[in-house]
Amino acid sequence: MTSGTLRLATRGSDLALRQAAGVRDELSTRRRDVELVEVETRGDELDEALITELGRTGAFVRALDEEVLSGGVDAAVHSLKDMPTEMPEGLVVAAVGERAPAGDALVTRDGGDLADLPRGSVVGTSSLRRKAQVLAERPDLEVRPLRGNVDTRIQKLIAPELQAEHERRIEAEADSAAEAAEFRETDDEYERTVEEWFDDLTDFQRRALEHDLEHEYDAIVLAEAGLRRSDLFYRDEYAVERLDRADHVPAPGQGAVAVTANDPDVIETIRSAMDHEPTRVATSVERTVLAELGGGCIAPIGVNALVQGEHVSTRVRVLSADGDTQVAAIRDLPLRTYREAAAEFADALREQGAADLIAAAKRSAETETAKRVEEGDE
Repeated sequence: MTSGTLRLATRGSDLALRQAAGVRDELSTRRRDVELVEVETRGDELDEALITELGRTGAFVRALDEEVLSGGVDAAVHSLKDMPTEMPEGLVVAAVGERAPAGDALVTRDGGDLADLPRGSVVGTSSLRRKAQVLAERPDLEVRPLRGNVDTRIQKLIAPELQAEHERRIEAEADSAAEAAEFRETDDEYERTVEEWFDDLTDFQRRALEHDLEHEYDAIVLAEAGLRRSDLFYRDEYAVERLDRADHVPAPGQGAVAVTANDPDVIETIRSAMDHEPTRVATSVERTVLAELGGGCIAPIGVNALVQGEHVSTRVRVLSADGDTQVAAIRDLPLRTYREAAAEFADALREQGAADLIAAAKRSAETETAKRVEEGDE
């Protein structure tokens, strides 16, 4: 395709649409009209446990790429960390955009780092990798699953406090005039009616009040890039603390947006408009290590690379599910042979024990899958 409107497939979540809009804006510099086409993916329909068992990698990707291969759209926009390391035949990564901050962040109601959380605090995350890395640093914490869009997850964090406050105000307003007056003397805040208090809340807080919660969380862990792209990094309703990437090694490709396509003209148009070579090289190293290790999303694996001069500084951390055992290393890979060097690095990690950790994780996932099947048959 050399002219006309480019049709880009995207998931329909707020973050996915924002990422796709960013790609659209970059392509507009080539004077191309771009249309975003929302596609529902299988990952949007599955619960978190099943996604983990089947493999998160690909759960949010295949439907979009199928649209490209069928000719329904010209290209698809993905979070690179969600993409399988093996591409469908005929499809290529046309471009990898300049990466946002790749690390993870801790979100709490009142601020503080992971070390500041009281013993027994509950941390929410949808990632096996994040769970293992949190437990490796703080085995005294409890980690519970948490799924949803970025804003939904944060709202679930702040909801209990808001909901409790709402209930207190309703009860105070329902008390007798004398009791209410006595209550208000101890807290000027309660001089406002429930309606006035509600009117002073932000839209974000009002949406949090609507959540029906199964669990309460003291903190949650999210990708910094997702927070920033959703304009949720700096807000008054909660506090965000960046986690040290030396201990909380990001997922391969985290923070990067990729566009897949199969038409040569479309590929060239997209690549020339938005491909960022340092990001492409760094994420290629990360994905090569992941592919060679063979862990997919079944095992807690963090890989983060950064192009520095003639080398690609690469950090890898493979953990057991409980964070108790790990294989970790850092290596500077030569830029000229980064793919081969990344594969060699992965081989060395396997020999150091990473293969055993990944095999154990796969056995655990297979056991959980069998258990779910058995329960479904009962």
